Amino acid sequence: MNIPIRQPAAAATVGRPDGAGSVQVQMDPNVSIGKAKVFSVYGKGGIGKSTTSSNLSVAFSKLGKRVLQIGCDPKHDSTFTLTKRLVPTVIDVLEQVNFHAEELRPDDFVYHGYNGVMCVEAGGPPAGTGCGGYVVGQTVKLLKEHHLLDDTDVVIFDVLGDVVCGGFASPLQHADRALIVAANDFDSIFAMNRIVAAIQAKSRNYPVRLGGVIVNRSAGTDQVDKFNDKTGLKTVAHFPDLDVIRKSRLKKSTLFEMEPSPEVDAVQNEYLRLAASLLAGAEPLNAVPLKDRDIFDLLGFD
Repeated sequence: MNIPIRQPAAAATVGRPDGAGSVQVQMDPNVSIGKAKVFSVYGKGGIGKSTTSSNLSVAFSKLGKRVLQIGCDPKHDSTFTLTKRLVPTVIDVLEQVNFHAEELRPDDFVYHGYNGVMCVEAGGPPAGTGCGGYVVGQTVKLLKEHHLLDDTDVVIFDVLGDVVCGGFASPLQHADRALIVAANDFDSIFAMNRIVAAIQAKSRNYPVRLGGVIVNRSAGTDQVDKFNDKTGLKTVAHFPDLDVIRKSRLKKSTLFEMEPSPEVDAVQNEYLRLAASLLAGAEPLNAVPLKDRDIFDLLGFD
């Protein structure tokens, strides 16, 4: 079993130590995803990251790309609307073979979702134990060993809530661009600010860069706009709070499977536009996070 090596920050060899002042999971430098475009999706818990990730995966597939979505949450429901069920996690299947990864076949942990999207649920360690970074590392290693990344065009990591500890920040070590899903409200923006800080820290030693914010479940964008203007962030897509989006998840469906209507068509087109713009090359953003007090001053008071 490939146990992640925990090294002191002083052992880092490039730029500033990865997570200065802390000890973090170090990924095996030989286990890289390869030529695919890789996106990590973060945001406040319950903000709609999985819905956003799944529909974005379908949009990429509609543009003719071979897509892999990796859910990084013990709840393992990232790919629920793509596969129509809760699939076993990588940790589940590894445990069944006593962590002898060589005994696994791709069909044991990779599932085919809507429109050909490949789906993997990394899962997470038991509550209060282990590290999410190990889980992500094992998942990428398995995919690599089974050559499942060789012909993949796009990989999307859908990552647990607003937790940006070393473990759940580890997908950033594989990503080209990090996308943040946020609503037009204080709590979402507060979480987004911490995620910006995490991405900034990772970008010192890894290629990952901020790709922008996806405003979700919001009629307007004025509060996000204020934050963007102050930090240098940019809104790359906007999805209003529509009942059809809520219903799609209840129906175990992506929005691309819902009955046509002006609202559904508009949302589908926004996802397709976003996917096309990301494929064309999302402009890297050098956003600077705010101090907590500055966010209160910016958004919390009249």
